[in-house]
Amino acid sequence: MTADAALAGLLPRRARREGRLEVPHEAHATLGHVVQAAGIPLTEVGTLLLDGSAAGPATRPPDGSAVHVPPVVRPQPVPAGGFLLDVHLGSLARGLRLLGLDVSWSPDADDATLAARSGDEDRVLLTADRGLLLRRSVRHGALVRAAGADAQLQDVLDRFRPELAPLTRCTACGGVLRPAAPGEVAGEVPEGTRRSYAEFSRCTACSRVYWRGAHSRRIEEFLARWAGASPPRSG
Repeated sequence: MTADAALAGLLPRRARREGRLEVPHEAHATLGHVVQAAGIPLTEVGTLLLDGSAAGPATRPPDGSAVHVPPVVRPQPVPAGGFLLDVHLGSLARGLRLLGLDVSWSPDADDATLAARSGDEDRVLLTADRGLLLRRSVRHGALVRAAGADAQLQDVLDRFRPELAPLTRCTACGGVLRPAAPGEVAGEVPEGTRRSYAEFSRCTACSRVYWRGAHSRRIEEFLARWAGASPPRSG
């Protein structure tokens, strides 16, 4: 089996330099099994080549056949459910939510739950854990290999190029925000804040209230960098 340079780093150490690996397998093994046995999740590959011809992951390769593994073609469509992030990607989750993307993230979700939810909710699972993406129940996924929230965000936006809607999602839970009148939030925000600001938003899921606060400049800079936009409000 050979792999493009973009995937060679996922092969066992001894095979990384040449991007080539012999993968012993049973007669009933499929191409998908062979690829994943080499350590490459199917979420990371494009159209597999078997002896130079396109083949699906369910194909059974004959003994001695040549398998080539190209990287996934970018951009990829985002499934209807949006994104699901593992417990280690909280900063990335907040950044994606600021950009208006449907992102589910929990600090205590275990691997089995994440894999099941990915399929049940039709969400693309973002994780730095290669083993998690090798689970059969994961239908859509992406391996986050970059270090640091900025590099991770850049990689995700480049890979999926989703349509952005800045400041339309709650950064705490991911729910949709709707405008809220000042009188509606009376008692939920400080009196001085109600006097200083006229525009508020409320999360339709957790009821958290947002407004253009003292930290809005930082958010404006974030949005200008990633979405080329200035926010109408922040919280």
